[in-house]
Amino acid sequence: MADETQIDAPEAEAVETEGRGRRGRGGQGRDGGRGRRDDRGGRGNRREARQEPGEELIEKLVHINRVSKTVKGGKRFGFAALVVVGDGKGRVGFGHGKAREVPEAISKGTAAAKKAMVRVPLRDGRTLHHDGFGHFGAGKVYVRSAPQGTGIIAGGPMRAVFESLGVADVVTKSVGTNNPYNMIRATFEALKEQASPKAVAQRRGKKIADLIGRRGDVSGAAVQVEADAVTE
Repeated sequence: MADETQIDAPEAEAVETEGRGRRGRGGQGRDGGRGRRDDRGGRGNRREARQEPGEELIEKLVHINRVSKTVKGGKRFGFAALVVVGDGKGRVGFGHGKAREVPEAISKGTAAAKKAMVRVPLRDGRTLHHDGFGHFGAGKVYVRSAPQGTGIIAGGPMRAVFESLGVADVVTKSVGTNNPYNMIRATFEALKEQASPKAVAQRRGKKIADLIGRRGDVSGAAVQVEADAVTE
């Protein structure tokens, strides 16, 4: 036992000395530098890599709320911004940011909206595929597809969502509240329920022409043409 102790002690001391040499003083690494290595990709780099190069986004400021806190020296103001971001091609998101200054609050809300973007299938790239209903809190939102030339019949925060989404024809109605936060969330609940004929046909194991043929607004001759034109 004594011999084993004498042999193991120098080995443990050598391992400890080697570990100290690797770490160094003050958190230095093997190369003698401080902190993390620069070649590691941080969160910011990964977020930038997700965005497509040359992608232009539509940013719309929906609402700004100012709050104040009374302190010993006076009042301290803060701002909260609600922002909607979309690419005009079927992707949209909303975000909420708080800061002491308005520009910083808007930038925080824009960054949050870009991270939370969702894809919504559009019919002919201009309207929704079918009617929908969304509910959040006291807000209730009804959305309906519309023929070409109708325009965006929506007010307040809902108009910003559809303009950023790229919808050109839609009819909406909001009931229960005029709170922009609840209206935005209810609108997104309605948009999440949208399903394209292609997705429904794959889920049910049928052809797109069979689903489109059951609609009353499409004649029999135009069923196959419209079915071939469906891309999403």
